Amino acid sequence: MTRNQQITIFFVIASLTLIVKAAQIQLFDDKYEKLAQRNTLDQQTIYASRGIIYDRNNEVLVYNKPVYDIDVIYNQIDKGMDTTLFCQLLEIEKEVFIKNINKNWSSQKYHKSIPFTFLSKVKPEIIAKFQEHIYRFPGFLTNVRSIRSYPHQNAAHLLGYLGEVDQNMLNKNEGLYVGGDYVGKSGLEKSYEDILRGSKGVRHVITDNLGRVVESFNKGELDKQARPGTNINVSIDFELQKYGEYLMQGKRGSIIAIEPSTGEILCSISAPTYDPNTLNLDEDRGKAFDNLMQDNVNKPFLDRTVLAKYPPGSIFKPILSLIAFQEGITSPYKGVSCPGYYEYNTFRYNCHDHPYPSNVSIALTHSCNSYFFDMIRKTLEVNGYTKPGEGLTMLDNYLYKFGLGKELGIDNHIESGGFIPTANYYNRLYANEVNGWKSTYVMSIGIGQGELELTTIQMANLAAIIANRGKYYTPHLIRSLSDSSIEIDPKFKVVRDVGIDLEHFDPVIRGMENVISWGTGTKARVPGVRVAGKTGTSQNPFGEDHSVFFAFAPVDDPKIAIAVYVENAGFGSDYAAPIAGLMMEKYLKKEISERSKYKEEQVISIQLIEVPET
Repeated sequence: MTRNQQITIFFVIASLTLIVKAAQIQLFDDKYEKLAQRNTLDQQTIYASRGIIYDRNNEVLVYNKPVYDIDVIYNQIDKGMDTTLFCQLLEIEKEVFIKNINKNWSSQKYHKSIPFTFLSKVKPEIIAKFQEHIYRFPGFLTNVRSIRSYPHQNAAHLLGYLGEVDQNMLNKNEGLYVGGDYVGKSGLEKSYEDILRGSKGVRHVITDNLGRVVESFNKGELDKQARPGTNINVSIDFELQKYGEYLMQGKRGSIIAIEPSTGEILCSISAPTYDPNTLNLDEDRGKAFDNLMQDNVNKPFLDRTVLAKYPPGSIFKPILSLIAFQEGITSPYKGVSCPGYYEYNTFRYNCHDHPYPSNVSIALTHSCNSYFFDMIRKTLEVNGYTKPGEGLTMLDNYLYKFGLGKELGIDNHIESGGFIPTANYYNRLYANEVNGWKSTYVMSIGIGQGELELTTIQMANLAAIIANRGKYYTPHLIRSLSDSSIEIDPKFKVVRDVGIDLEHFDPVIRGMENVISWGTGTKARVPGVRVAGKTGTSQNPFGEDHSVFFAFAPVDDPKIAIAVYVENAGFGSDYAAPIAGLMMEKYLKKEISERSKYKEEQVISIQLIEVPET
């Protein structure tokens, strides 16, 4: 056989083989017809479950529950789809369909080839019905993700809430979020967003021309599993938190309690509060949000523990004493005359009837204004009557060490630093005075009045500082993480020293203990426990005075430091002190004794405001 014949036979055999194979594919085997229909490779997002939040005793404060969304890829929509059936299945109006499907394609938030949320928070029974017909609607797919749910009606301000990511956050975190994602908007949810959110996964699937999933692409080798968020334990004692909110019903104000030895926040109560479940992204959230926002009198969204700034009143007196003793301006054992008022040049301020304040302990016990006006005057005039600014600057430098006049740095996404008036502030305020301002212009700061403003968290931290005899840890809410590879901010382990010698604390603490034993704070007593505290009545030019109190206990081994501020309630001894006493007893003894039950009933019966229904 010639070479040409061999070549001819080879081509004939090859041609016959191709013809037979083509016939098999086109006429006899539908396998490849089906494969031809599998013409789309989709990437489906797998949403991570958010980290669970527990209290210090492993009580669940926030957990996840599934919610169903319908996403859509605009470029894959069948323009001839049956929109009437689609809307009937999802129980929506045609106008909703039009609004949700048409987006601002020129913005960075939406893209026609990238899935976006068409409808969120769809009920499970509706999703089940829609799933049976989803093959009729190419481009649409269902997704399950988690939203937050709360087993209790407490701690709304400190926990925070979720909301849809905004354009600003999308721009700052390109690739991390897409439109429709939920992120922490306030409280712990926002502060620990990076830890709680976890990371999304992705599933690569082959879909047919009707949008139905046929199989995983490449046996799932390119898929990426979602990584759940890290669980966190916060320092809150839930039982104490719940009890504090119970006591603050019908009142405006705040309570903060701190563990002095660690700086861990034991409770953070802002009143009035709201049930966190009202903002858990269900269909009634918008109405509840509007109702809370429109209450301009009670401002339930305002976290008064860290944002409201108040004159501290007489609880400032122990702090001033420590600074004056450290600077040698006066002695703890020096007395001051008090005939019922304090008078100096043109300054005159009334005091109340009490025993002669022969030392700082007695002065604190009876909250003698004359004693502390004399102390602030000498502090301001340390370099002479005409130079009060120098004395004020020295005082302010100590106050900054006490964590005042600036943010403490707690792990809340937002915090006020309060206000400490400076010499420059008064220079501007009294710029028209020919000879400048004098000590008598500003002496009210000596009793915690005037321009001086603190937050409740700062007041509680002052109590912790005295409890620790001059040291403190930055107050914080985080306690532990389920992922040990993530480090808690090391600043929460740093011991801070306020620069006051140890010897100056004893007479001050003795006076604060007397306040509870037989002074103005007897209503803060805890049976069988030594308590040191100080009452305050903060003058309010716009209405009733505010009731203030701070304390720590036990005196010899402090476990809790606390500050209570009740707006427009009058004397600190009448309102803030009994609340603090009950809170300390609840934490230290886990229950309220029969001796204290009457006090509890009195506190609960006090209704200073009306809280509208949400």
